[in-house]
Amino acid sequence: MRAVQFDLTIPKYVWTKAMGKVHPSLYVHGPKTCVDIKTVPKPTLPADDWVEISVTYGGICGSDLHLVSLRDSPATSPFVSFPFTIGHEMVGTVTKIGPGVRRDLFVGDRVVIDPILSCETRAITSPCHSCADGNFNLCHHMTSGSLSPGLLTGACKDTGGSWGEYLVAHESQVIVLPDTVDDKNGVLVEPFTCALHTVLQNKPKRTDTVFVIGAGVIGICLVAAIKALHLKCKIVVLVKYPFQAELAITYGADDVVYLTKNEDYVYDAVKLLKAKALKPIIGEAVVDGGADIVFECVGSKKSLQDSLRFARKGGTVALLGLANVIDQLDLTMVWLNELIIKGSFAYGSDNYLGETKRTMQIAVDLLSERQIDLSPLITHTFPLVRYREAIAIASNKTKDHSIKVVLTP
Repeated sequence: MRAVQFDLTIPKYVWTKAMGKVHPSLYVHGPKTCVDIKTVPKPTLPADDWVEISVTYGGICGSDLHLVSLRDSPATSPFVSFPFTIGHEMVGTVTKIGPGVRRDLFVGDRVVIDPILSCETRAITSPCHSCADGNFNLCHHMTSGSLSPGLLTGACKDTGGSWGEYLVAHESQVIVLPDTVDDKNGVLVEPFTCALHTVLQNKPKRTDTVFVIGAGVIGICLVAAIKALHLKCKIVVLVKYPFQAELAITYGADDVVYLTKNEDYVYDAVKLLKAKALKPIIGEAVVDGGADIVFECVGSKKSLQDSLRFARKGGTVALLGLANVIDQLDLTMVWLNELIIKGSFAYGSDNYLGETKRTMQIAVDLLSERQIDLSPLITHTFPLVRYREAIAIASNKTKDHSIKVVLTP
């Protein structure tokens, strides 16, 4: 089968890092890059309680773009195994059932997968306390058990990934899609679940004002999640482009603020947040007051700095934006305003309507009830062999107005 794989060695890393600085396209072009399309065997079922899935769509996530451009922190490297097929966002069809599968799964089922590779997928019979509590994303055993190291499908050499024609999944990972959820919504279940988990972990109250920094897929999905959960708060979104503003309003934002190269956007934002902008002796404006909850969905130095200054005293900052090593980040407002800073990695289980279940199942349920339609977020579709072009468009929102770019086998 064909698969786009990532294989990191020191020579490849040095060459790719150097060439990428010359031109971003060279991160994925050339004989010595870490990323290449290959013909490889289909992944085999690691155990009898696994299934094989033919990929229909594989999404390009912001984390995938960080990966191919070598912007990930080295701190995550122990939690992957090389070479691996990229891609954890997917929708597909079951093509093979292991003889030990106990669930009612059938060949031909349309499915998505919860890609987290936690205790159960690794045949660890005494689960860690996080998995026992349903927090699979915080599993303590992501480098041990019956599988090679890997936080999730698409970062483990044993499972395949959605940038390939086939992948394998443990029966516990598989969620069958009802007929009311089409494939285009299906491939967006995973990013929507990331946003949904963060909202369920940081529920805004009716009187709260929420400030969403970033209007890419995760930012828009976060707005959509708040609305799908019928949480009656005020939502303000910081956007970069008019097409993002249009989507933010369509999915339920009350107001948008355009990010500008100068400080004008700060004064626009404080009006909507009912705060004040104060000018220090030197440096950028300080915000007095602000949002009750800030959802940071970008992960850059600027977006992180804004997330800290736009939160009110005692407010919450939820970090979704895959920030890693940030130089000279001013943390003054964290202690001065006694902010609550909460990280958010993927999802596990959450409580919804009094019942605790996998967050991804909650997401599918909301989509099946037609609370939202995420399919308009898909702006570009490419065959797998054109993955380089797909990566370029996903990386360049200014020129191509891309939101979600997906690959097909």
